[in-house]
Amino acid sequence: MITRVTNQTMMQTAQRNLQTNLARMAELQDKASGQKSFTRASDNPAAAAESLRVRAELRAVDQYGRNIADGDGWLTAVDASLTMAGATLNKVRDLTVQGSNGSLSASGREALAIEVSALRDQLLAQANTKHQGRTIFAGNSDAGVAFTENLDHTGGSAVERRIDAGVTVRVDADGAAIFGTGDASVFKLLDTIEADLRSGAEVSRHLGALDTRLTAIRSHQAEAGTRHAQILRSEEVNVEKSVSLGAQRARVEDVDLAAVILEMKLQEVTYQSALAVTARVLQPTLMDFLR
Repeated sequence: MITRVTNQTMMQTAQRNLQTNLARMAELQDKASGQKSFTRASDNPAAAAESLRVRAELRAVDQYGRNIADGDGWLTAVDASLTMAGATLNKVRDLTVQGSNGSLSASGREALAIEVSALRDQLLAQANTKHQGRTIFAGNSDAGVAFTENLDHTGGSAVERRIDAGVTVRVDADGAAIFGTGDASVFKLLDTIEADLRSGAEVSRHLGALDTRLTAIRSHQAEAGTRHAQILRSEEVNVEKSVSLGAQRARVEDVDLAAVILEMKLQEVTYQSALAVTARVLQPTLMDFLR
């Protein structure tokens, strides 16, 4: 059986092949311009699913990064405040030792009392330190201060930041445990020292209580330092995760631009060759002669 191939059949076949080449060139041009290996999930379902997973992990890592930065700010403020509070109490202790000198004149004791009063107000201000508008020694309290004028502690529950999946770190400090509350607070202790200096009473008896508060400050500062070190270590791990996930996303989504351009050039040569061959193979029609 002899199969007859007409001009129309050859033209349709040639047109179909040319359209296939054009479609491939358009696809490569999209990849080169967008620099993405796929633009729709249907282009590569497996790669699209992997891309969604990696991007979800990247968003989580970015959020952990913001939490770590915020926690770093909180714990830096806690450390600075406790350092200043310790220095203030050490100064009060020195004044108390001076005030225990029996040969000190009344005017000298009055001068010491005035200085202790100023240091007491300074310590209260340090205890009410804020970070980003929130008190760092009062947990999640919205009272605006950690200690009221009555020396009551307004603290709520602890402030925590999630720094990784399943890992949270406390970023505030327990003001009640550090400074005490009410009549048992360090502020009341300084008021008593001030009053004893003015009345001429023995103030050396308060040295033990001052040392207890200094020990509490140092202990909580060390604890905050440990949590701060954990935050800083987590920051390094978080950066490494972000870089690793970014590389994974690039491998899944991004194209090798040089390879795409090379393939596109090859497709252009193929298309031009197909056009030339088609023009030579297809015989002229009657309409071509009538022109």
